[in-house]
Amino acid sequence: MKKILMIATGGTIASVQEKGGLTPKITSEEILNYIPDVKKYCKIETIQLFNIDSTNLYCKHWLKIKDCIKENYDKYDGFVVTHGTDTMAYTAAALSYLIQKSPKPIVITGSQISIANENTDARDNLLNAFIYASNHKATGVHIVFDNKVILGTRARKSRTKSYNAFSSVDYPEIAVFKDHFLIFYIDEQKPKDGPVFYNKMNEHVFVLKMIPGIKPEIFEYLKAYYDAIIIESFGVGGVPSYGNDDFKKAIEAFVSEGKTVVVTTQVAHEGSDMEVYAVGQSIKQELSLIEAFDMTTEAIVTKLMWILGCTKKQKEIRSLFYTSVAKDILF
Repeated sequence: MKKILMIATGGTIASVQEKGGLTPKITSEEILNYIPDVKKYCKIETIQLFNIDSTNLYCKHWLKIKDCIKENYDKYDGFVVTHGTDTMAYTAAALSYLIQKSPKPIVITGSQISIANENTDARDNLLNAFIYASNHKATGVHIVFDNKVILGTRARKSRTKSYNAFSSVDYPEIAVFKDHFLIFYIDEQKPKDGPVFYNKMNEHVFVLKMIPGIKPEIFEYLKAYYDAIIIESFGVGGVPSYGNDDFKKAIEAFVSEGKTVVVTTQVAHEGSDMEVYAVGQSIKQELSLIEAFDMTTEAIVTKLMWILGCTKKQKEIRSLFYTSVAKDILF
């Protein structure tokens, strides 16, 4: 029987109703008591790493989760991380870059309703997470939620309240569950040269969403605080000119200081293609901007944080960005 480590971080799955709203209070051991059937599938030990709302979870917590997995990697056959849904996709993507080529499964799950509630999705999600983590085919970083197994670099929270909160963006689900029976759609190859752990991230990355009439002066302001900007452009990817070249000059000034600009789309599916329209083609070619193509914003953000933690050289940044990690970019 497989030995799985559950790493609890808080979130709705661990929350109780208090005067000020839902607050994570339920411990990892208490969470396990709600799914007694899990004993049929695996042996479990737990670590309460922290117990916070995932809104408050960011780069330093991703590194702590990575450290916990690294320290315990040889002791267990797989890992299940319980997590709030609001930033779960960011954590899944971050762990995909911090822990690469893992032959062992690293599963992130949570719920839309507390596990203590009578009507909740938490028990099914958590039981399925352990079933997947115990399967001999399981490998790498995935989210298990609402009977779906989603690649960590392809997940996005697409609904705020419904049980089917997560979507796999522009990539098929790896597997599904039918009454806790696991059905694989894709057999992923287990890496033979991993895992590879990374220890640094640069969190000075900003997402700038284009809106009609936005002013180019924003780049000058952001320059003092950020090493990289991700432009969420309109449609397939374009930067406005408004009858002048102020935007081009602003981006050029930002890049000239050794900083990075990546262009993506704010549209949920099908990715960017800056070659289609003149508003995208010219600025991409003239300024040698990086284009994100079919990557999710969550993956772009965390990949840049990982890359900038590894190097400051623009050629290396570009090369690493276009190197596919866990199927994050398939252009």
